[in-house]
Amino acid sequence: MITVQIAEECQPLKVSLSRLEALIVSICSRFSVTDALVSVVIVDDRQIALCNRDFLGHEETTDSISFDLSDGFEKARVFNVIVNGEKALQEATLRNHSPEAELALYVTHGMLHNFGYDDLEEKLAREMHQLEDAILEDFGYGIVYDTAKKG
Repeated sequence: MITVQIAEECQPLKVSLSRLEALIVSICSRFSVTDALVSVVIVDDRQIALCNRDFLGHEETTDSISFDLSDGFEKARVFNVIVNGEKALQEATLRNHSPEAELALYVTHGMLHNFGYDDLEEKLAREMHQLEDAILEDFGYGIVYDTAKKG
């Protein structure tokens, strides 16, 4: 069973939390994960910058931070994803799509990191972003990352 918990720690966005939950379940299914606890926290710029500093040693804001807390001894996977709701609002306006689609991109990005994807090298980043758009398009959000491909 996939259990998803979503908490909004910033000004609530006008997004469907149940749709984001279904997206997470879909991503887990895509990677054949049938037993997981996924915790998503939606925060603002200040909060994610603090998390970025405290957990990763980076002194800036970001869109998504994720942690695979699975210990290897339990059957269930445990994932934490922290996403920046404030940045999602800003980027959605700039990129001409909904805040929910942008937030879904951040959640998908974090989940893919938990499944071993990386975006530190250009080739790996391109592969990861193509998969993000494929997942989001399959789920009905359309192409979100590569806005140059939008109709």
